[in-house]
Amino acid sequence: MAQLWGGRFTKETDQLVYNFNASIMFDKRFYAQDIKGSIAHVTMLAKQNILTEEEKNQIIAGLNGILNDVEEGKLEISDKYEDIHSFVEATLIDRIGEPGKKLHTGRSRNDQVALDMKLYTRDEIGEINELVKGLLQAILHVMEENTETIMPGFTHLQKAQPITLAHHMGAYFEMFKRDHERLLDLSKRMNTCPLGSGALAGTTYPLDRQYTAELLGFEGPTLNSMDGVSDRDYLIELLSALSMIMMHLSRFSEEVIIWNSNEYQFVEIDDAYSTGSSIMPQKKNPDIAELVRGKTGRVYGALNALLTTMKGIPLAYNKDMQEDKEWAFDAIDTAKGCIMLFTGMLRTMQFNKDRMKDSARHGFTNATDAADYLVNHGVAFRDAHGIVGQLVLTCIEKKIALDELPLEEYKKISPAFEEDIYEAISLETCVNKRVTTGAPGMESMNRVITMYQEYMKTY
Repeated sequence: MAQLWGGRFTKETDQLVYNFNASIMFDKRFYAQDIKGSIAHVTMLAKQNILTEEEKNQIIAGLNGILNDVEEGKLEISDKYEDIHSFVEATLIDRIGEPGKKLHTGRSRNDQVALDMKLYTRDEIGEINELVKGLLQAILHVMEENTETIMPGFTHLQKAQPITLAHHMGAYFEMFKRDHERLLDLSKRMNTCPLGSGALAGTTYPLDRQYTAELLGFEGPTLNSMDGVSDRDYLIELLSALSMIMMHLSRFSEEVIIWNSNEYQFVEIDDAYSTGSSIMPQKKNPDIAELVRGKTGRVYGALNALLTTMKGIPLAYNKDMQEDKEWAFDAIDTAKGCIMLFTGMLRTMQFNKDRMKDSARHGFTNATDAADYLVNHGVAFRDAHGIVGQLVLTCIEKKIALDELPLEEYKKISPAFEEDIYEAISLETCVNKRVTTGAPGMESMNRVITMYQEYMKTY
């Protein structure tokens, strides 16, 4: 067991205790961030004359050698070390000798791991945001191609009013746009450097924490050393933001699953994103959408686990906080995989436009417009509502749509109806006369699409 803190102890840690305590099997994933932080730290130590230039150069060369060897597969991160910090430091000492023992001057593993986790999280937020960008681009492409594709809009999973596929997709563009902005907001708020906080009370060495922060791309150092080592708010915020992304993906997936069903047949999922049945040869299952929906709970679980871990921890650092990593790593990996696969599924999905329009027609989604027609012809709205209800019942009995009902049938129910009722309730009219901002009419949608195109240029 390789550990760097044994001087005060008179006997070896029990192997089971050591294994339970160790974090090397999961924190090894931020070896690059650990080395990056160490390089910045020794650069600052040399600037402050705590290390000589020669010592700094030897240590940095040694650290870069470790980084290159790990990335090229020449050096394995061994689980005989307690954590990634111990692995890097012990390997450095093995390679360059005495100067390597000075690497840890003026810092603790507490501020070191806080830094590593922040650097890792910041890098991951950048990658997640690029994936969200790809998803937004895929959604926007569907919008641009489908401003005239009429479909039913739903409330309570009941067909309500006619909209367009572009309008429906625009709702998801808004959701994922907010997700992007949440991640940007988090990136700004978390961008302070904890290195130099020490174990909890800073250090007597004359560190230049502002310089270290600048070297690592932070806006500045954390202003309280106790908070610097014990803050995991940024991780909770990230898991919350990922939970929101997953919730939006899950809602979208649920609709894809419904649209893919035999009863709807609104979409055709590409074979590359579907699977079949081991027993039923006719099946084509929306497995990617179902898995995204299912994995949402996994990310929620990570958020709840970290909130629960942090809720009873007194200041400053406690070992409980080691539990942040596995949950965060799993949630990040899960969300990234789901965004990537869902985007691929959406880009290759085919929309059955005729089926969508026919569903809107036979779902009486133009009933509200028939009532508005009567109101415009002097009928009180409450009376108009009842009249159109009778019309719908008649159409259900005859198994036809409102635009298929003969004019004489309209007039039997209300003499206010004239030949122009058919133009008033055509789905194109119903959609395109809705031109207020945010509505599905083509004029409104084209304005919004232009705004989205400009938004993506600044992403």
